Amino acid sequence: MSVVLVVLPIFLLIFLGHWCRRRAFPGDGFWAPAEKLTYFLFFPMLLATTIAKADFTRLPVGPMALALLGAILAMALGLLAGRRLMGASGPAFTSVFQGSIRSNTYIGIALALAVHGGEGLAAAALAVACLVPSVNLLSVFVLSRHGSAAALTWRGLARQVASNPLILACLLGAALNLAGLGLPPVLGPMMEVLSRAALPLGLLAVGAALDFSSLRGQQGLVAVAVGLKLVLLPGVTATLCWALEVQGAAAFVAIAFNALPTATSSYILARQLGGDARLMAAITTLQTFASMATLPLLILLLPA
Repeated sequence: MSVVLVVLPIFLLIFLGHWCRRRAFPGDGFWAPAEKLTYFLFFPMLLATTIAKADFTRLPVGPMALALLGAILAMALGLLAGRRLMGASGPAFTSVFQGSIRSNTYIGIALALAVHGGEGLAAAALAVACLVPSVNLLSVFVLSRHGSAAALTWRGLARQVASNPLILACLLGAALNLAGLGLPPVLGPMMEVLSRAALPLGLLAVGAALDFSSLRGQQGLVAVAVGLKLVLLPGVTATLCWALEVQGAAAFVAIAFNALPTATSSYILARQLGGDARLMAAITTLQTFASMATLPLLILLLPA
């Protein structure tokens, strides 16, 4: 029940954003700046503060990271190999790709904390530090090759990745953590205040862009993204955790993070780099809805 209570408010926030957009509230000129604020400021602050404060000493860092990243890499390679079998356009494929490897860290952090407390929060921070740079690197690469925007050169791709605010935030948080500094005075509390705006504004922006007419003729692609992300990816992750002897909170968080619905930032990245943003928003919403059933089931199957 606690998992449902974590997911349901997020799902409702998405539809609240959709309702506000349909009612022209607070105006069409609001949503594009809101997306940019979330992507370039609020969400990076959430990542940096979470990683900076985490205690990694009790975790099997190497095996857990290998299980997380091994599953993501296997999924990415499988999708690239099977792209032609989908019969999807380039931009639509990028949305299925993002929808199959990215995770909503808002839900993940709340879930880890609810089930395993401080140890779960540390494991969630490690998952964030591993997944955010890797999935952003993979997503930017695929969008640059198959999106409708102008293709990036290798130099442009490197610049895009190096300037990604989410990757920079993870690096900042990791540097503060490794140096033993934690969050600095004055700036630290300010960063935490900014981070609290990431969840509501990001989800409202996703909902504002929803267009259910975009699902016509694309139900198959949405179903593929839902099945791959919520069923296959956590299954692969669980297998790797078993093989690498990752147990306890580390295994729970690794599997749970790879079973989460797609990150809301995937929609923003799709808009910026020429993906199918309407399909991306539909995948995000439907995965979040489906996770209301799959996440509680996962909790029952995994030892807490």
